[in-house]
Amino acid sequence: MDFAFSEEQEMLRRSTRDFLAKECGSKVVRKLMEQPDAYDPALWKKMAGLGWTSLGIPEQYGGAGTFLDLIVVLEECGRALLPGPFFATMGLAVPALIEAGTEAQKKEALGAIAEGKARATLAFTEPSGRWDASGVTLTAKPAAGGWRLDGVKQFVPDAEGADYMVVAARTRGEGEEGISLFLVKGRPKGMSVTQLQTLDMTRRWSEVRFDGVQVEGDALMGAADKGWAPLKRALEWGTASLCAEMVGGTQKVLEDSTEYAKTRQQFGKPIGIYQAVSHKLADMLVLSESGRSATYYAAWAVEADAPDRSLASSMAKAYVSDAYRKVAGDGIQVHGGIGFTWEHDMHLYFKRAKASEVTLGDATYHRELVAQSLDL
Repeated sequence: MDFAFSEEQEMLRRSTRDFLAKECGSKVVRKLMEQPDAYDPALWKKMAGLGWTSLGIPEQYGGAGTFLDLIVVLEECGRALLPGPFFATMGLAVPALIEAGTEAQKKEALGAIAEGKARATLAFTEPSGRWDASGVTLTAKPAAGGWRLDGVKQFVPDAEGADYMVVAARTRGEGEEGISLFLVKGRPKGMSVTQLQTLDMTRRWSEVRFDGVQVEGDALMGAADKGWAPLKRALEWGTASLCAEMVGGTQKVLEDSTEYAKTRQQFGKPIGIYQAVSHKLADMLVLSESGRSATYYAAWAVEADAPDRSLASSMAKAYVSDAYRKVAGDGIQVHGGIGFTWEHDMHLYFKRAKASEVTLGDATYHRELVAQSLDL
């Protein structure tokens, strides 16, 4: 059985890494962190020109390439700490549109995204912080031939400049029953976006309030009350995408820490010869490679629609959430005092690791899902 990426995908990996090294180095990341939306239109245009915004989107909507191609790019984006809405758009909104959107919605929104002319996001979590269906309490009620949305969404990624927002709402019942999805365009009356102060400033998170927001009937994605099944599948796509980003960050921390251990001298010798450092690096390698294997399988399972796709995505997220946080923390330890300074990049990876750890559910949440699959 061949678990390797194709030659074309490896070429994509190399070209992506080269592009990000040139266009999104540490100085650029830090500069974008200071921007209100951590977004650079010129950089986005270049990414679109390389075809990144079309990856994983079906060809009939202007897409090119597969989901696994997107995984390759996302891994390199995580390695470079790419700021901005690429993950929110390609890893969250696009899967939701593919799984639940109407034909008209797909042609419009996916077509605009593929051309690099639109950004999008998914509004799912609420103040409860829950990632299951019971956490959806924002209401959608029929009104004036359309729908009226009322409620609050919390920690919506890169909502400030989103042209499209997929919103999960409750139209009746509780739990997995009665959830519907809506495609909200722009900033309709009654909708407000407040940026939150969070640990990771390479990605913007917002509170989005819906106070009597009126949307047309064609904003409904799919059938009313039947939104949980496609949303769950979209979240599995998103989980594999996020894990790819996290694996890329883990690998970069490992490489930088290993290089530092080879060059930093203590008592006339490289610190890497001491077991306290070398064994820590060995553990970091094991965590990085194990997380990569789990992520690649989850990505394959999701794209192939394998029977164990839900289990595979939860297993990957449970493992990689812990692995990235541990590796990033150990990277700071290997670097010693310099690793704690603002001028060094190691803290940026630790902050991204902590933010990604809880996004789409932390390790505890996904371990519970794995346990449920064992009928425990």
